[in-house]
Amino acid sequence: MLRLLRLLLLLLLLPPPGSADPPGLATLSPGAPPQAPDLLYADGLRAYSAGAWAPAVALLREALRSYAEVGRTRQDCGERCAAELGAALPDAPEPDSQPGPAPGAWERLLLRAALRRAECLSQCVAGRLGPGGAARLRVGSALRDAFRRREPYNYLQRAYYQLKKLDLAAAAAHTFFVANPTHLQMREDMAKYRRMSRVRQQSFRDLETPPHWAAYDLGLELLGHQEAELALPRLEEALQESLAQTERCRAGCEGPEEHQREEEEEGTGSQAGLYEAIAGHWIQVLQCRQRCVGDTATRPGRSFPVPDFLPSQLRRLHEAHAQVGNLSQAMENVLSVLLFYPEDEAAKKALKQYQAQLGEPRPGLGPREDIQRFVLRSLGEKRQLYYAMEHLGTSFKDPDLWTPAAFIPETLREKLREDQEHRPWDHEPPQPKPLTNWKDVLLMEGVTLTQDARQLNGSERAVLDGLLTTAECGVLLQLAKDAAEAGARSGYRGRRSPHSPHERFEGLTVLKAAQLARAGAVGTQGAKLLLEVSERVRTLTQAYFSPERPLHLSFTHLVCRTAIEGEQEQRMDLSHPVHADNCVLDPDTGECWREPPAYTYRDYSGVLYLNDDFQGGDLFFTEPNALTVRAQVRPRCGRLVAFSSGGENPHGVWAVTRGRRCALALWHTWAPEHREQEWTEAKELLQDPEEEEEEEEEEEEMPNKDPSPEPPSHRLQRVQDKTGKLPRVREEL
Repeated sequence: MLRLLRLLLLLLLLPPPGSADPPGLATLSPGAPPQAPDLLYADGLRAYSAGAWAPAVALLREALRSYAEVGRTRQDCGERCAAELGAALPDAPEPDSQPGPAPGAWERLLLRAALRRAECLSQCVAGRLGPGGAARLRVGSALRDAFRRREPYNYLQRAYYQLKKLDLAAAAAHTFFVANPTHLQMREDMAKYRRMSRVRQQSFRDLETPPHWAAYDLGLELLGHQEAELALPRLEEALQESLAQTERCRAGCEGPEEHQREEEEEGTGSQAGLYEAIAGHWIQVLQCRQRCVGDTATRPGRSFPVPDFLPSQLRRLHEAHAQVGNLSQAMENVLSVLLFYPEDEAAKKALKQYQAQLGEPRPGLGPREDIQRFVLRSLGEKRQLYYAMEHLGTSFKDPDLWTPAAFIPETLREKLREDQEHRPWDHEPPQPKPLTNWKDVLLMEGVTLTQDARQLNGSERAVLDGLLTTAECGVLLQLAKDAAEAGARSGYRGRRSPHSPHERFEGLTVLKAAQLARAGAVGTQGAKLLLEVSERVRTLTQAYFSPERPLHLSFTHLVCRTAIEGEQEQRMDLSHPVHADNCVLDPDTGECWREPPAYTYRDYSGVLYLNDDFQGGDLFFTEPNALTVRAQVRPRCGRLVAFSSGGENPHGVWAVTRGRRCALALWHTWAPEHREQEWTEAKELLQDPEEEEEEEEEEEEMPNKDPSPEPPSHRLQRVQDKTGKLPRVREEL
């Protein structure tokens, strides 16, 4: 009955049919006490499974609102009770201080303050959430994980689609996809929303973006356009919101769910004595608080935090203030940088410069107060955690690079130094390898080095001509044409490009070419040449870049992009946006994160062009900001552009505005387990009977020949099929 009443209440909150829904996921019932998020979410999924789309939307949105309201209540009550006189915790005595005249007085003060704080928190939470609100609205770890992964938005986008609210569907889809970039089904859904004419571009926004990231990105964008004066308010907002987000995270560390999560992970309950239990719980709270720095510095959907997030913001602030002449504020921020890194040479040099420009000493000028409080509090917590680590055997992974060595006990320094060296986000990018004389390694008639890395203004990139004759380009172009004509049967039908709605895209793999050749749909000569040329490119790439370490083909793709007539006027997009091939490029920070959804196992890339009778379509390399073009290459038959696949080589393709651009895209890997299995299958399909007999004789001589490793994508699919999880209630859009 209670659930029925809740459902009826939420139905009344829905806008009437045909009314315009507000942009985004607006609050349904502002000011209303939150309800149990777990029950709302469960009811929302039941309505979704039953196809009751409007009730599902109402329930899922209310679950999101209630979950957020519970978190805000705990933070607000925590701040209010911490500031209340008489409820503040007493300062702990220094280890070397002499005990006072009344032994045990400090313990009595501590416990009394704890009782007062507990009373204040209970009354505050009950006043905001209702009697028994803290226990009644407690959520389990499974629901917390689902909300952290933004699972409600996965269901919301489908429900909105069914309700014909496409802008809201696109916003919900984008919000889920930001936090789950490896979700392949959602990636396809996003591509479909982008092709829908009724979906506005501004609908693709993250509804859960933390305020500090929005301000940070905008500030960096303005700095990139040399608009320091406009960037300063945004950078200051980003810093303040970063500190506020850290405080929100720290408030959650004192909640019962966090303590429950720690016990679940460690598999232990409260079995120690009074003081051991108090110390254990306190250590868990401190560990959680320290993790908040990394949580705040981690973008949604990313695995690792931005290193030195707060110090880097302070560096940008002092540089921007100096650009517009605010030297006092520049000094405040550079002095704040020195709180983290007292020996930072760049910061000390900037400080001397600002002092010289100001002329007269400013005795009242010092570091920012908010940063001083942050650093002192963090160091106090680290001191306690390292003490517990040394004397109580607890664990602690320091999230900061700036922690002074003096705070770390001598017995722990070597181990912690090794741990820091193994942190994946601290690895230096691979250094360019010295080039050998590739012509001596690989004798290939007619191949010439047209441009090397120096001429292309970068590292590990080269342009080589003469890999194909004009006749060979013609054979491969005919293969692409024949495959397109056989598209209705082969799946190679042209479609709008996933990167631009103004171009038609066709892609042919080596295995599909072999299958079409066996079926008689395309010529065998073209399919065999495709295999031969891909191996030719691999051999040349290995000889030029990696002579001491074998490269394997990872993927081969014959791709044609055709400009759609009548859609090229005033076109502003690219044929392929700027990206890197084995990492997720972040133009705002210049970072490139080697993590999914990027193909992290790719080490070298190549593009072999087949024609030049089209307009546009040049390949270009940029700075990590994805804006500054460093080099540009014009396609021509037989021209290979080869380069390393990492963040040192961001690249894109200018729009194809007329004609059809065809090229062979190839990726290579050092990892043999990621070699292209389809290449071997295609070779077997295209073998003549005489060649098959010869190979059978060789296999008889080598009975222990290992089969080629299974591609990771196939293994992943099988693992997913065996997990036993219930299939997601979803349909193809």
